[in-house]
Amino acid sequence: MRVRGGYVESDWGQVHYLTAGTSGPWVALFHESPLSSRVYQQVLPILGRHARVVAFDTPGYGASDPPPRNGFEIPEYAAVLARAASALGMADVVFGGVHTGASLAIEAAHVFDRGARAVVLSGVALFTPEERADFLANWTPQAPYDVEGRQFAWAVERYRRIWPKLTTDMLQLAVTELMRVVDRYDWGYQAAFRHDPGLPLAALDIPVLLLDAEFDLLADKDPVALELAKQARLVTLPGLPGQPHLRAPAEYAHQIAEFLRDVAAR
Repeated sequence: MRVRGGYVESDWGQVHYLTAGTSGPWVALFHESPLSSRVYQQVLPILGRHARVVAFDTPGYGASDPPPRNGFEIPEYAAVLARAASALGMADVVFGGVHTGASLAIEAAHVFDRGARAVVLSGVALFTPEERADFLANWTPQAPYDVEGRQFAWAVERYRRIWPKLTTDMLQLAVTELMRVVDRYDWGYQAAFRHDPGLPLAALDIPVLLLDAEFDLLADKDPVALELAKQARLVTLPGLPGQPHLRAPAEYAHQIAEFLRDVAAR
């Protein structure tokens, strides 16, 4: 299954995407900050056997143009991505995402003008006020940036710390994508930390699949998400410390494909 890339015009310039599959339901995938659609590189050809899948680069990340300035909120990012999906001819879409991407998927499902069928969420940031304040203050320190190359060592240390048991390929991907946007890597993060997905999640009237790694950073929020969402079920991939789409792409894609079949049968 071939993975293809492309661009679509948006309110903030061009949005880059990767896509696979030529038939079946539409699926839109959004990534975590500060990475890109490349995190779905292994998921796309598998899921593309069952669906038409598009993984977007969030504005300001990967190869997508940035917003005109810092300070935009998650619903505004989601509206831009929803209009990009519409411009590609997507309709009756299953929106999915990881961490920041989960918040984007929830909000995109609310504003997409051609129908949202369901959502797939991995790590919903349902923070307490104290947790939110801590992430806002401490998760995105300014990165070093000099001719000594300290930014590269900083990025390596960061991912070795926040992604336990990461592989060489995962480290390469994360550091490379972070370095592409090092001067604005915090924009999407901060928007996600300011955003409370609780009310928009509870307001969804479509099926919700919570698809998470057992030991993900936000796995403790899954019971809260399960209680909030009207039509939700939880699938936990056992033993994974996080990043189910990167560590177990075949199983991640399989679970989404099964969910698509269940949703279609309703």
